[in-house]
Amino acid sequence: MKFNINQQDLQQALNYCQGIIEKRSTLPILSNILLDVQNTKLTITATDLDLIFIHQIENIEVLEEGKTTTVSSTIHDIVRKLSSGKKINLTLTDSSKLHLESEKSIFNLNCMSASEFPLTDENFNKNEFLIKSKKLLKLLNKCKFSVSNDETRHYLSGIYFHQTEVEDKYYLTAVATDSHRMSISKIRLEQKIDFDPVILPKKTIFQLCNLLDGYDGDVKISNVKSKIKFELNNSILISKLIDGKFPNYIQVIPKNNQKKLEVGLKIFLDSVDRVASVSLDKKDGVKFNLTKDTLNLSVNNTNSGDGKETIVVNFEHDLEISFNSRYLIDVASQIDGEKIEIFLNDTGSPALIKDPGDFDSIYVVMPMKG
Repeated sequence: MKFNINQQDLQQALNYCQGIIEKRSTLPILSNILLDVQNTKLTITATDLDLIFIHQIENIEVLEEGKTTTVSSTIHDIVRKLSSGKKINLTLTDSSKLHLESEKSIFNLNCMSASEFPLTDENFNKNEFLIKSKKLLKLLNKCKFSVSNDETRHYLSGIYFHQTEVEDKYYLTAVATDSHRMSISKIRLEQKIDFDPVILPKKTIFQLCNLLDGYDGDVKISNVKSKIKFELNNSILISKLIDGKFPNYIQVIPKNNQKKLEVGLKIFLDSVDRVASVSLDKKDGVKFNLTKDTLNLSVNNTNSGDGKETIVVNFEHDLEISFNSRYLIDVASQIDGEKIEIFLNDTGSPALIKDPGDFDSIYVVMPMKG
């Protein structure tokens, strides 16, 4: 195996691989990436057995075809420290050494045989549909902060994706909840798709966001029983799905929250963030004391003190309610419009938060016991 490649192309691919590979893997081969050179292409594969990432770099200068595996973190560390955009020459000198040269740098990296690398061959040709990368990224971003970290309820530690129908229109809907808050977002589909509901694991969500961030185009999605595949321009991500039943989220959405609080998004976000500064671990509730067109925010922490702030809002009622400030900041950070709309009922009932700039996303936040 012998080929030349541009430093930036290789670094970008290795950056993605780093997120897939587990730092403390029990199998040594899982710390390695597979490098496969054929025709004029380099295919790089990384896996942790639950997630497989495959990236192709085309139009490289191939002097000799072949394949090997080498430690991902080592080659990544070297490549990112080489001069940007320069040519890197890689040669497999014998089965256990990969020779890497660029400008005045020379490295010989340990290799393991490509035959040891675990590859799964799944037939994903059924149930595929296309979605715009920016729309998929929106769904992930609007929901990912609500994913649960609770290991005991594994079915909540991901985003629930499913097809929904409203007035003869079809949507891909995403939901996440940690039982203290919930995000729901949907995007319109051009037609009905053949897609079984899935729960996408947290690690997959963050890797997918990384990939989508730098890509503008179509994403092809296909799923077979326990796995899902995302195909971008020259990257493929295949992930196991979470096995479990997602709770009936519809019944959690408040139906009778008639008290509407409307306030400028930036004013609200900045105020909550400021008063929460006295709460060291952000666990203290931020207390809302609402009267007509006035919101008094306060946070009280026994160790560090208290903070208060008053903002002008649109509100027609009197109400006291407390929320976790982190949850409010997370939601407010995802709002597209100039304002935020919070629909309330009483002190002990969840709040329904809407975004006037995005009718397809709603959020539910449970109050804190004051």
